[in-house]
Amino acid sequence: MEDWLRRTIGYIPGWIDYQLQSSEQVGCLLAIVHEGELVLEYAAGSANLAAGKPMTPRHRFRVASHSKSFTAAGVMLLRERGRLKLDDAIGAFIPGLHGDVARATLAQVMSHSAGLTRDGGAGNQFTGFRPFLDRAELLADLAKPPVLDRNTRFKYSNHGFALLGLVIEAVTGEPYAAWIRREVVTPFGLTETEPDMPLPAGARFAQGHTGKALLGGRQLVPGDYPLNALTPAAGFVTTAADLARFFAQLSPSAALSPLSPDSRREMTRGQWKNPHAALATTYGLGTSSGVLGDWNWFGHSGGLLGYISRTAVVPERNLAISVLTNASDGLAWFWLDGMLHVARALAKKGEPTKDVRGWTGRWWNAWGALDLLPAGDRVLVAAPGFLNPVMDAAEIEVSGANDGRVALAAGYDGHGEPVRLVRDESGAPIEFWTRGLRYAPESVVAKEMRNLYGPPVRS
Repeated sequence: MEDWLRRTIGYIPGWIDYQLQSSEQVGCLLAIVHEGELVLEYAAGSANLAAGKPMTPRHRFRVASHSKSFTAAGVMLLRERGRLKLDDAIGAFIPGLHGDVARATLAQVMSHSAGLTRDGGAGNQFTGFRPFLDRAELLADLAKPPVLDRNTRFKYSNHGFALLGLVIEAVTGEPYAAWIRREVVTPFGLTETEPDMPLPAGARFAQGHTGKALLGGRQLVPGDYPLNALTPAAGFVTTAADLARFFAQLSPSAALSPLSPDSRREMTRGQWKNPHAALATTYGLGTSSGVLGDWNWFGHSGGLLGYISRTAVVPERNLAISVLTNASDGLAWFWLDGMLHVARALAKKGEPTKDVRGWTGRWWNAWGALDLLPAGDRVLVAAPGFLNPVMDAAEIEVSGANDGRVALAAGYDGHGEPVRLVRDESGAPIEFWTRGLRYAPESVVAKEMRNLYGPPVRS
C-alpha cells in the first residue's frame, strides 16, 4: 500500500469520530477502495437513535440517486450487446409519450439534457406524504410537453431515469429490478446491494432520521418503502463497501470491470456543466465529475428523506470513496471532500522523514483539538473540527526530538514561532505547545475544564 494512502486511512476514522461528536450527526458509514481492493471500511455513530443501535459496516442505506449510475451501466451493457444505441429516440421503446419527449435520445436522457420535468406534479413523494409514482402516473406526466427544448442545458430529471428503467424492461422483456440485479449487481461482485426494497431477511438496515432544525430534534424516517416507477432513479439500497466497489469498476483505469473501457470512458466523460452553481461540476452519462485541487474525480451523490450519500473516484490514483449518512442534514458531501483534501495533502508532501515521525496524535485545550500529521519533512497541524481538516494547515519544521518552529502558517497563526513537545519519564509525549498555548490529551483537559468551570450544561 502506498504511504499516503496508509496514512490517510489511519487518520480518517478519528477525524470522522470528531466530526460526528461536534456536529451531532447521527451516523456515518464509509469505505475506501484502492486498485480494486477494499482498504478501509468504517462505521460510526448510530443506526437508529430511538433504539440505540450502533452503526456497523453491514448496515445498508438508501443511496437514492446513486441508482442512476447503476441504471446507466445497464444501458451501456445493452449498447455493448447491440440491443440499443445511445442516439435511439426514447419513443422507439416507450409509447404514449409527448412527441417532444419521445424524440429525446437515450444519451440526452442519461445526461439530463432532454429538458424533462424533474419530478412531475407529484414531487411530494420525496417528502413522505404520498407513495412514489407508479408506471401509469409516470407516463401521464411524460405525456405532457417537456419543460425545455432538448440539448439546451443540464436539467436534472428523476423522471428521465425512470424512463430509462422502462427502456431496459422493453428491450429485455424482464422487470427492471430482476434484470439489473442479474446483469449489473451480480457481475460487479456486489453482495449487499438491492435495486429497491424489500431487503433479504436478516439484512441490517440503517434507520433514516430528519434534520434537527424544524422541531429541535430528530424524527425517525421509515426507509423501507418501495420507489415503484422511480426505482431506476433512486431506489438502490446498499453498503458503503459495495458502492465503492461498484464505482471503482466504472473508472476507465480499472483493471477489471464488466463494462468495456469505451463504455466507462463514455459514462464518466463530462458533457454538461451544472449552470448557476457555486461548485463547478459536469455531468456525463449517469455520473457527475469535478476537480478538487489538481485531482479530477467522478462519481455521484444521493439524497432521500433521512439519507445523504456521496461517492467519488479519482482515476489517476485508483481511489474510490463512498460516504453514507443517515440523516436529512447529513454531511456526506463535505466529509468526502475533507477525505480527498487529506489524501491529496499527504500524497503531495510525501512519506514522512525519520525526524518527524514521532510528532503525531490529537491534542486538546479549552478551544478544542488539533491533530499532528507528519508529511514529508514537515508536520501538518490539522484542525479536526474543520470540514477540510488540512485547510490552511500550519507546517512545523522539526529541529530536535522535542523542538521545532512553525515554518509556514497563515498571517493570523504563529508563523515563525517555536513549538515543543513535553515527554514523560518513559519518553511518551504528554503535552504539545504552540503560540504559547498548551495542548494535552483529551482526558487531562476534560478534567481540568470540569475543575475550572464545573459540569457541562445540558440543553
